[in-house]
Amino acid sequence: MENIYRPKVLEIIEIFKETPDIKTFRLGADISYMPGQFGLYSVFGEGEATFCIASSPTQKGYIECTVKRIGKVTDALHSLDVDDKIGFRGPYGNSFPIDVLKGKNLLFIGGGIGLAPLRSLLLYCLDKREDFGEITLLYGARSVNDLVYKRELEELKEKINLVLTVDPGGEKEGWTGKIGFVPKVLEELSLKAENCFVITCGPPIMIKFVCASLENLGFSEDKIITTLEMKMKCGIGKCGRCNIGKTYVCKDGPVFSLKEIKEMPDEF
Repeated sequence: MENIYRPKVLEIIEIFKETPDIKTFRLGADISYMPGQFGLYSVFGEGEATFCIASSPTQKGYIECTVKRIGKVTDALHSLDVDDKIGFRGPYGNSFPIDVLKGKNLLFIGGGIGLAPLRSLLLYCLDKREDFGEITLLYGARSVNDLVYKRELEELKEKINLVLTVDPGGEKEGWTGKIGFVPKVLEELSLKAENCFVITCGPPIMIKFVCASLENLGFSEDKIITTLEMKMKCGIGKCGRCNIGKTYVCKDGPVFSLKEIKEMPDEF
């Protein structure tokens, strides 16, 4: 019988330093997955942790995860170099509803490292550009130094409607983006809810106020989509750590509409 907890061994083929405490790891792999799914990444002898897959399945031969240094496993990951090997279990969970999103305008709203799961879908949509309508990305962070994927944001300016913002005080000399919290900047944009879906991820407090702003702008609950990665541990619905009422985030999610989230018990 197959051991469901046995990871695949993957080699680190490239590392990108995003911010002083965030790195993106590119892992050599031939794995089938869809945007929104996640995996369990392990450093042998240290433990494993859950992260979304940040790359697009249209990019063959590798997967990417973006990791913020916040504890034992992430410290160990950050200490690794190219050619080192790590463990990977997955992909797990559901994915963004791509068939539903086809033909629609898409508004991505990200905060901090919350851009990582959105990046997988955004890159997918760009590689299949003819399938989707107008694409806008509103992305914010505490400061210019905390913005991730800076090397790609410059290229995105030529491909989509890109709005960058940093919190007041987080700007620095030469900053040409906006200054203000994401929900406030969102309300200043001239956006139309008609034929538009929103995909958002970031700090819980940002998502709370972003959803409130979106509803004020006329977006319905079923057209606001987010991903809940909190509390997941085993990834396969065995440990019971991520359940919200009868819903297991790792098995039934992590992608949910705001309508689905509002139907869950208020336990998060």
